[in-house]
Amino acid sequence: MVNECEAKAVAQSYLQHLEVQSLGHYDRKLSFQLMECLLDRYFGAIQDLADNLVHGICEAIDGERDPRCLLLVFRIVETVARVYPGDSGPLADYAEELFEILGQYFPIHFTHPKGEDSGKREELSKALMMAFAATPLFEPFSIPLLLEKLSSSLPLAKAESLKYLSFCITKYGSERIAKHAGAIWSSIKDVTYINPHSTLSQESEPDGMGFQDSDIMMQAYALLQEVSRECVDFISLVIGDKDIDLFMNSLDQYKDIGGISLQDKQRLHVVSRILSTCAKSSILLCNKVFESFFQLLVNSLGLSVAQQFENNHLDENSFCPDKPNFGALYLCVELLAACRCLSVSLDNCTSHPEFSHQICYSMVTCILKLLMKVFISLLRSDIADNEKNGYLFYGVKGLQILATFPGSFLPVPKALYDNILLELVSIVASNGNQIALWKLSLKALVEIGFFIDKYPDHEKVASFQVVVVEKIVSLMSSYDLAIPISLKLQSAFEIGMTNKDFMLRVACGLEQSIYTNISAALLDENQVTVELTAKLLDTYSQKVIPWFIEVGGLEEIPRKFALNIWDKIENVMSMSHTPLKISSDLLVATMNAMKNAVASCSERSQEMIIKKALGVISSGSSIGLKRSSSGCCILKEESSHQTPSGNPLVTSEWVTSLFASVVIALRPQTSIPKGKMILQIFITSLLDGHIPSAHALGSLVNKLPSGTMEMNTSEILDLNEALDMIFHIYSGTSCNSVPPGNDYSGINLSCLRLKTATVHSLTNYIIGLAWIGKGLLMRGHERLKDITMTLLGFVMFNHESEVSKQFENEINVYDEKDVHQLMQCAGDAFRVIMSDSLECLNRTYHAHMKPLYKQHFFCTIKPILLSLVVNTKSSLIRSMLYRALAHVVIETPLIAILGEAKKLVPALLGCLSQLKDDASVKEIIYSILLIVSAILVEKIGREAAVENAPGIANQLIELTTYSHKMAVRETALQCLVAMSELPHSRIYPLKKQVLLAASRALDDPRRSVRCEACKCRRAWDSIA
Repeated sequence: MVNECEAKAVAQSYLQHLEVQSLGHYDRKLSFQLMECLLDRYFGAIQDLADNLVHGICEAIDGERDPRCLLLVFRIVETVARVYPGDSGPLADYAEELFEILGQYFPIHFTHPKGEDSGKREELSKALMMAFAATPLFEPFSIPLLLEKLSSSLPLAKAESLKYLSFCITKYGSERIAKHAGAIWSSIKDVTYINPHSTLSQESEPDGMGFQDSDIMMQAYALLQEVSRECVDFISLVIGDKDIDLFMNSLDQYKDIGGISLQDKQRLHVVSRILSTCAKSSILLCNKVFESFFQLLVNSLGLSVAQQFENNHLDENSFCPDKPNFGALYLCVELLAACRCLSVSLDNCTSHPEFSHQICYSMVTCILKLLMKVFISLLRSDIADNEKNGYLFYGVKGLQILATFPGSFLPVPKALYDNILLELVSIVASNGNQIALWKLSLKALVEIGFFIDKYPDHEKVASFQVVVVEKIVSLMSSYDLAIPISLKLQSAFEIGMTNKDFMLRVACGLEQSIYTNISAALLDENQVTVELTAKLLDTYSQKVIPWFIEVGGLEEIPRKFALNIWDKIENVMSMSHTPLKISSDLLVATMNAMKNAVASCSERSQEMIIKKALGVISSGSSIGLKRSSSGCCILKEESSHQTPSGNPLVTSEWVTSLFASVVIALRPQTSIPKGKMILQIFITSLLDGHIPSAHALGSLVNKLPSGTMEMNTSEILDLNEALDMIFHIYSGTSCNSVPPGNDYSGINLSCLRLKTATVHSLTNYIIGLAWIGKGLLMRGHERLKDITMTLLGFVMFNHESEVSKQFENEINVYDEKDVHQLMQCAGDAFRVIMSDSLECLNRTYHAHMKPLYKQHFFCTIKPILLSLVVNTKSSLIRSMLYRALAHVVIETPLIAILGEAKKLVPALLGCLSQLKDDASVKEIIYSILLIVSAILVEKIGREAAVENAPGIANQLIELTTYSHKMAVRETALQCLVAMSELPHSRIYPLKKQVLLAASRALDDPRRSVRCEACKCRRAWDSIA
């Protein structure tokens, strides 16, 4: 441990013998770190070095240019200022010299653009700013320097100067700043009023102005706010400025928004920002701004010309023009907004001034009712369309401001507050044709809702609930066509999300509308009702439920919804004596709502829902099930017959789809009763082509417990028992018997009944296997092998495969088209297994996901597929194997593909060669091409690209004329450009072929392809 004597000796040696700037970068950095350490930890020991210490520091830091060392330099200066405070002492003697060194670095910029780093520059700039403001002794030198830099032509210098001034003013004190007040105001006025740096924004509100302030102007307004707070008399410079005064007394030229030039609009915007910034700074400044200008604005609005505010009263029947002076309206609303912002900030303070004694309070209070009338009249007026948006915007904004003043500052009477809400909600409820006004009014109501949620006022909350929320909720159940249902639902959700109680009321109203309309949609089959119900369900599932999940603690909402939907289904089924039909749109919306509702529930709630659903299914007679002698479920033979009233399976499919939605969304820990019955339902439906049943089976095998738990095993399945049931029910055998000779290298299909051995049944069977395999893959279960080998058997569905031998008799009656369909379906099953799904088996629906499961499957199946491709003699089977391989490779993470690039590139080229003539697989071709592109450009795959360069080039050349997808031609040319970077000896023999292909591509009908062809030709032309 270094003692104080030793530290002082080090410091003396440092100052006497060390010439820091003659050292290398690393040694200089160590020197500055040493000095910083001495100042921070041993200042008591070196304090009496005084002048020698400060002078030595000046010599050490003078001329430093390295950014990392400069960070230490600026911190050292800040530390010196802290340890030598006061107006006298060693720092005072060297303040000018020290600041002269600091001033050389302002503004921070890098002389070499390649070395510039925005984060590093910001860090250096902040450190320099802290050093500038470290001591008031720098004020005589820093303020003039910063004001001088404002005249720079560099935007960075201007913005930094304003930023530094804002920070330094808060540190130097009002007395030191007062003497610079005039110069500071002149500088602010110059960059805002005289030479404004604002532009029209394309994304601004439709307010008739739409200016976006530059960083320079934003910094200028920040400086104005700080200097106004620090210097009490500064406001007199603003209010007394001749240009500002002239502008305010010339508001008549800004009467019509349509007649205001762009330059004048910009000036109007700047004046509003200047006055608003001052008014927001403090209650004293707000009083002065209002006292100077608010009466003038009120007079310009035409509210009162003769009467003044002296009596704190204004005639409520004062003239209120239909089209007030826009300039006065704009400034008036902006000043009210500034006053409101100030009052909110003060209201949050533990102690705030008595607002009732403030001038601004008195002036706003006495004219409150008239202002509200003006703003409402603007929303009802017939102003020309080219001028309308500006008046509507400030009419709505004015009402919003009045409604969001804190009650401690402006206690708006309940009658006026209710009138504001009624005006805005009447527009939202009945004025869907004027979409601009509708959006503004809804946004204002949302802001008011958020305000009363953040700053609770029981009276205002009650008014908002009655006037706004109840009215908006009633819209959802009304059949008024004046406003589209999409706007009704948007307004309900946005207003509901402002407060938990409001959303509960919205959710309740939405649920009632859903329950009413879903019954009508099922019984009456009215298309309008169907579309309405679908939109109601989409809003509930996509917006309301996610909102409650984010808020948390409201699980009863989705649980109640799911249970009530099943109640409605039960009631509708009991009331209808004929099979019910349901549109696909309504079914999808209902399924999504059910899945999202169930997924957001806890295990206990999910158990309640699935028991309710099972009760509905058990009580209905529409699920066409019967027991085989083995205890397995098979299709009723009668179910294939038609009845005069329609397909009797319509109701069954609908109910089964909703039940599948419940099962898909269950958590793994949820107990599933009557597991065998559930499996029977889904397998029966799946063999009839019901895809949601396949999703449900995949979800079940993904989430069922792997071992028998301490529960009633006759009711609750474990995974192994479920898989045995699934495989043997598929093959029509007993659940308790395993066919002899089955080594589980695939599923034994020898017992599959002839009736189910149709192409349609086998296709459904393959789809089901794919989703079951996906569920097993994601949890990493070994029985995936059985499914994989079975699917590969179908991919090779001819006399070469074991699957084919099991269907030897039936194959003879299948035509070539049927066989091709089965093989293609089996190849596409690998895409189902590997791809991400939105319908099921994802994190939203609580699926088990073993880490790196895709990579593991890829490593397992790759050698099998490659071996089969090599050994097969049939071109058809080879193309189907390539199809399966393509799906696996496309869905595997790229890093795993690049690691196996040497083995995969020949296979990928085979995929392109075999599949390129089939237009139905153009997306596969494009995806494979993207992988080839990655192999060409990534370092890890470059070696494989070099080895296979001729083959890659030949395939790419052929794809430059691919007619089925423009992106394939474009990407092929980009890959050829990437190939030009490969070693010269490997690509030079290919130059002639590539240039010829690029020349042909120059005649491509798509411009983007022609551009890539030009790049390709230039790249290969440069190869000598």
